[in-house]
Amino acid sequence: MSRPIDLGEAARALAEVVSGVKDDQLTAPTPCPDYTVADLLDHVDGLASAFTRAAAKDFADGPSTPPSVDGSRLDAEWRTRVPEKLTALAEAWRDPAAWEGMTQAGGIDLPGELAGLIALDEVVVHGWDVARATGQPYRVSDDVVEACMGLFDPAAGEMPEGAPFGPPVAVPADAAPLERLVGLSGRDPDWAAGR
Repeated sequence: MSRPIDLGEAARALAEVVSGVKDDQLTAPTPCPDYTVADLLDHVDGLASAFTRAAAKDFADGPSTPPSVDGSRLDAEWRTRVPEKLTALAEAWRDPAAWEGMTQAGGIDLPGELAGLIALDEVVVHGWDVARATGQPYRVSDDVVEACMGLFDPAAGEMPEGAPFGPPVAVPADAAPLERLVGLSGRDPDWAAGR
């Protein structure tokens, strides 16, 4: 990798969506099967911590573990805490050393460069998920989306076992880059709450 990818734009976009979630939307369904909005926010909270540790290669508290999801763990401070964790995540991946060597995330050993791309994809796609579930606008640049597409490039190698994506959903050939990414990540770009 010639230079690290900046996760800042994606982290800010997701943080903005998280801040806009209303209390009465926490039990709403999301494009992630079996996840409510609260569950997805709990997942984002956990993945931000896990991938920040992965960037720093900081496992003093023990190895990383697969994520568990439980929206009932959200406390009154989640609208502040989750955006702060997303900011810390983006900052951690600005260090070129984060993208080098091996690391861990979610109980999986993987190269730093792959971990960074997965972190970016998780932030971008879950930003779309939360926005879609709560009726909020969501935008990230095509450059950010194209960086995520590197995960799905057969020339880039195989995803590690247990990678966090479902089976791809077909999208039209002329779909926008974000719709293509969402489809590759196992979501229906036409998903809408209440349908």
